[in-house]
Amino acid sequence: MSENIFFRKFLNTIPTNIFNIMSENLQQQANDFLERSQLAAAEFHQFNQEQTDRIVEAVFKAGFNNRIKLAKMAQEETGMGVWEHKVIKNVLGTQLVYESIKNEKTVGVISYDPRTGITEIAQPLGPILAVIPVTNPTSTAMFKILICLKSRNPIIISSHRSASKSCAETVRICYEAALSAGAPEDCIQMIESGSRDFTQIMMAHPNIALILATGGTGLVKAAYSSGNPAIGVGPGNVPVFIDESADIPFAVASIISSKTFDNGTICASEQAIVMVESIEQKVKEEFEKQKCYFLNNEELKKLEKFAIVPETSSMSAAVVGQSVKVIAEKAGITVPEGTKILMAKLDGVGKDYPLSVEVLAPILAFYGAKDYNAAINCCIDLNYLGGIGHSACIYANDEKRIMEYSELLNAGRVLVNTPTSQGAVGYFYNHLAPSLTLGCGTGGKNITTENITAKNLLNIQRVSRRKANELWFGFDQSKYFDESLSSEQILNDYYKNH
Repeated sequence: MSENIFFRKFLNTIPTNIFNIMSENLQQQANDFLERSQLAAAEFHQFNQEQTDRIVEAVFKAGFNNRIKLAKMAQEETGMGVWEHKVIKNVLGTQLVYESIKNEKTVGVISYDPRTGITEIAQPLGPILAVIPVTNPTSTAMFKILICLKSRNPIIISSHRSASKSCAETVRICYEAALSAGAPEDCIQMIESGSRDFTQIMMAHPNIALILATGGTGLVKAAYSSGNPAIGVGPGNVPVFIDESADIPFAVASIISSKTFDNGTICASEQAIVMVESIEQKVKEEFEKQKCYFLNNEELKKLEKFAIVPETSSMSAAVVGQSVKVIAEKAGITVPEGTKILMAKLDGVGKDYPLSVEVLAPILAFYGAKDYNAAINCCIDLNYLGGIGHSACIYANDEKRIMEYSELLNAGRVLVNTPTSQGAVGYFYNHLAPSLTLGCGTGGKNITTENITAKNLLNIQRVSRRKANELWFGFDQSKYFDESLSSEQILNDYYKNH
């Protein structure tokens, strides 16, 4: 008897009222969380910019000072990634995020335009539910805590159950630092159960102001279906086009540095390399020179079996964040010592080519297209296979090609000659806002394509004083009611006067 059948039979023996009691208990727990969070929100609303900034600085310093400890905890608990790389993620989630927001005005009047007479006032949203992924638990938690506190929003952390201990320690460190700087009690809370049912109840709670959801497609869909406002960001299936004008050794080195970063656990990491056939052999030789291993057909089948769940055509949890050595051993493949990335030469995109989907591990699909148009179409197909709206990359020294590619790809971030893992999250190789929540726009069923930061967590009031608009009052409005005048005559007169 399978475990699922046994479990269903077990459930059938439990009276229905037991489930009702369990549901009522979860609802009461949710009410308790939100009651405390609302009290914190009411107090936080009264803080000025100086008080707010003092709290944010204290939390940044506490998180930064524990960057190594939390990185090691996250790697040990989840079994994913490289702890040294998680240190860099923790630096991004604390120091770099802090530097990007510390001078922003997020309290009271943030702008005034004397010409229009419009004053903008920043207001907090209220309690925010922040869902944290297992791939980047401590760094994402600290990042979300900082941007919530900067915008005076209490935050409730819901961690992945496989990262609950490292998340709990992160929350404890940040909360104690916040309190020491005068923050309201319960401005940071954490759901420790890791229960999906409870997280969904929290998502739908009427007193949640916003859901910050970082994770898989199902999670993001649940957030947007909750009935509450949500900023949800999902997976990326990042295509990388290497143009004939590119510096190939540079491109390959850049891709390797990105795809091996924390064993590929950033959702913006490269997933497939595409080029025209005329440079395919040269690119392949460069990857081999830089210690990447191209799988033969038998090895490819073994890797597909281990790395991809056939029922869902999605990556297996067993492959996420694992090293090449671990993946090869578990897949039954022998690779040279020191291999950095497993390369899979594919002929197409879709369910018949399992490794054409997103895989958060040091595995790359590899495509040689007959010509430029075929190469771009391949990138678009990959983009639409689970990564629409997220990120894309091009290596080229031809500006026309760069802009053509950028206009054709549906991606919130198009990285040019840049490692996508470090480039998409901002700061390192560009001036994008440093963020661990990357919007995918309407293509990815998200609300924005921006790198999410504190400014996205504010309600902006606009105080509009009476100020006659000369575009309206400087025109004879009676002409709108004159049937003898054509639309063209009216508009010509209007624009002549302005």
